[in-house]
Parts: sequence; structure tokens; C-alpha cells
Amino acid sequence: MFKWLILIAAAFILYKLFMGDRGRKKEQEVEAKKRMAATGEMVKDPVCGTYVPADANIRARDGNKVYAFCSYECRDAFVKRLEAVRTQSVEQAEEKEKAETGRS
Repeated sequence: MFKWLILIAAAFILYKLFMGDRGRKKEQEVEAKKRMAATGEMVKDPVCGTYVPADANIRARDGNKVYAFCSYECRDAFVKRLEAVRTQSVEQAEEKEKAETGRS
């Protein structure tokens, strides 16, 4: 009986050590990402908010600004949103022009 108690106690201690080490690693990763974001090595994905390396392979350009993405899905969603905004602004400009032409 005593052997089982020692075995259970040892297993519990090993479990706690393992879980504590895992928690510290996660905290260190979060701190490293925050540090890299502060120095400009990592940037925030404009769609989902994930931090990605500034020189990520998945990028899109809007004028002079270059955006980095965590996935192709995020990039595609961003491009669709840009196209929708541009289409809307073109339509508004055309409507404004027609209204000004109609008044003259």
C-alpha cells in the first residue's frame, strides 16, 4: 500500500513539474511576440489580429503600404474588402458627378 502512495505522489509531482514548465514556455512565447511586435519584427494581421513576421511570404499591397498575413484566407478576405471599398467609392463619385451635371 505504501509503495502505491509513493508512486502516486511521484506521478503527481512529475505532472505538476511538466505542467508548470509548459505554462512558463507559453508565457515566454507571449512575451517574445510582444517584444518582437514592439521592435517591428512582427506585425498584426489586419483581418484576424494574429502577429506574423514582418517579412512573411503572404502579403498584399495597398498603395505604398504593405500588409502581411497569417494565411491566404486572411489575405483574400482583405483584398475583397479593399475591392468593395474601392467599388463603393467609385460608385459614389459617379453619383456625385451625375448630380453635379444634372444641376448645371
